[in-house]
Amino acid sequence: MSSAALAVSNQPASDFRTEFGEGIFHQKYAHEGAETWGALAHTLVMDVCKKYMSIGDLAQLIQYIDEKKFIPGGRYLYYAGRKKRFFNNCYIFKSQEDTREDWADTSWKHESALMTGGGTGNDFTVYREEGATLGSTGGVASGPVSKMLMINEIGRYVQQGGSRRSALYGSLNWRHLDAGKLINVKDWGAQQIAGTNITVKQAKEADYNYHAPLDMMNVSLNYDNAWKYMENRASDPTFLANVRMALKNGEPGFAFNFDEKENETGRNACTEVTSADDCDVCNLGSLNLAEIETLKELNDVVRLATMFLVCGTLEADMPFQRIADTRAKNRRLGLGLMGVHEWLIKRGMRYEVTPELHKWLAVYRDVSDSVGDSFADYLGVSRPVAKRAIAPTGTLGIVAGTTTGIEPLFAVAYLRRYVKNGTEWHYQYVVDGTAKLMIEQYGVDPDEIESAIDLARDYERRIKFQADIQDYVDMAISSTINLPEWGSDLNNEDRVQDFANVLSHYAPRLRGFTVYPDGARGGQPLTSVPYREAVKHTGQEFAEAYMDVCDLTKGGTCSS
Repeated sequence: MSSAALAVSNQPASDFRTEFGEGIFHQKYAHEGAETWGALAHTLVMDVCKKYMSIGDLAQLIQYIDEKKFIPGGRYLYYAGRKKRFFNNCYIFKSQEDTREDWADTSWKHESALMTGGGTGNDFTVYREEGATLGSTGGVASGPVSKMLMINEIGRYVQQGGSRRSALYGSLNWRHLDAGKLINVKDWGAQQIAGTNITVKQAKEADYNYHAPLDMMNVSLNYDNAWKYMENRASDPTFLANVRMALKNGEPGFAFNFDEKENETGRNACTEVTSADDCDVCNLGSLNLAEIETLKELNDVVRLATMFLVCGTLEADMPFQRIADTRAKNRRLGLGLMGVHEWLIKRGMRYEVTPELHKWLAVYRDVSDSVGDSFADYLGVSRPVAKRAIAPTGTLGIVAGTTTGIEPLFAVAYLRRYVKNGTEWHYQYVVDGTAKLMIEQYGVDPDEIESAIDLARDYERRIKFQADIQDYVDMAISSTINLPEWGSDLNNEDRVQDFANVLSHYAPRLRGFTVYPDGARGGQPLTSVPYREAVKHTGQEFAEAYMDVCDLTKGGTCSS
């Protein structure tokens, strides 16, 4: 079928729900051949699927994307119609051998993948602990955390020459002898800058571009069957130390890999795609439940979205051959969800997996399973080893004007900080698009809308919600639970064991878990503000005053 065989859909172009979402589209995704959202939908579907699907299915898929009922991952949108087709958001690596050659190969893999605009994740567990003897040279090992720091700097400098900030992830097994070092490496508030009386955290808060340890990389510990089946696992010293540091700083996170999934310790940068293999790849797209009207329509959207992702495994360019070979073997599909909380709000439901939502999730699971296999058989290619992974969909949720991933509304209104011109921080007041719709069209009281800020006081409900949805997902869910700041009444030293008990209880039904205590990181992108304050300043952009790190010394000195 030629690209001219199907004209641009005659369906009226779907409007963006918010000016903010439209602005993000024009800033990040609009380009020649994709000047409008409808044109992008047409170009992308023809690029990816024209050789494999019927004209009727192509037309319907274009319409579903145009209506934002299904939105492919951000790299699909960015590369639609471009000469190169690096359609995949992230790549998954696992260091293979504790050798000098593998150490160098790990750097090469990350640099090659990051230069395509994709993020990277790596399990570094194979490397021996820091200070171990190197028998062949008589030296001592630098350890896996040192390797993470090296990859962090590759990410920093690769992103400076591209159009997208590098996304990185690193992990170690919880029993690794350097697990304690990883737990503490991002405790920036306890690290003082040499020659000054300020901490790394203070410097990072003043200047987001200040170089802090692993500031480009999210990190987790991997928990396996040895932890799952141990007696009183919630009181294990390593787990408790991990919980305490997560409640204080947001990291490390927790990767749970149990039973038949125990070897799936490879993760992409946002951790929703899992693999037991080195050089695997994520392949993402998300259903927007908020825009899908019926179970019958959901069935058809899942069918075509699954077919789209299978086609993507045949059309996407890879950074190097080993990734292409692993993709051909595994053919992972990462069909996810967004708009889940809006779906609940529309039905007057609390943030919980209701009986009706269970029915929708079953369609999501069953249709993606059956169509993933049958369409691969029809094309004569390997069946996907997994079909579902729920990405955070931060930017895509803004474009769609709905709630991101499985997250509740972060806040009815917030400040959004972002970088312009490479180094300049700006911010805007934003009324959440979904909240705005509920308030203006349905008369919902803004003070009555349940948000992540509210649920920060009820973290078990957030954890249970994630576990209930994970029952339908064969890879993982990227979701971050908001918490009050460390040292407050609801998040402090006395709460660590209670939190560990709750997390340990749900862990067998989770694949990953992360939290974010308010104010834990410099450069925090979103901060809750009163609804009426945001309304007053909507549409205005503000430049953030730059503060040099040395301005914080208050009598100290900055090292040269």
